[in-house]
Amino acid sequence: MRTRQAMWIAVLMVGALAGGQALMTASGLKRPAESEFGVGPRTSANGMFVAMLVPVEPLRVRQMQSLTVVITDTSMHPIDNAQITIDGGMPQHRHGLPTKPRATRTTGGGVYEIEGVRFNMGGWWEFKLAITTPTGTDIVTFNLAL
Repeated sequence: MRTRQAMWIAVLMVGALAGGQALMTASGLKRPAESEFGVGPRTSANGMFVAMLVPVEPLRVRQMQSLTVVITDTSMHPIDNAQITIDGGMPQHRHGLPTKPRATRTTGGGVYEIEGVRFNMGGWWEFKLAITTPTGTDIVTFNLAL
């Protein structure tokens, strides 16, 4: 009887793994080129801002952490008093960030602290910053391999 149960458990596990792989493949999302990964500097989608992540410590999975982001215009002049909204997730897995990170303070000179960052598993993550100033809103996307 135990052999039959073990066999069914193995069949279910293989099916679940195959289904997960099929879902990632079916999503049609292709991992960006390696040159598109890292903490920046990255230019925003519409070219309004340049941002660079400065982790307090190396980024880790399954741990709460903080990071600093430096935001400038394209001439490298610091952007102060911006509103920053954080979003992201794992595109191939179709889920978002497991926490709600937020910009908690600025020290001036375009430097902002983001707290409440957690990546719950290894893999390709997108970390997106929607930056709003009086001149408009633009999004910077960081592709991170953890």
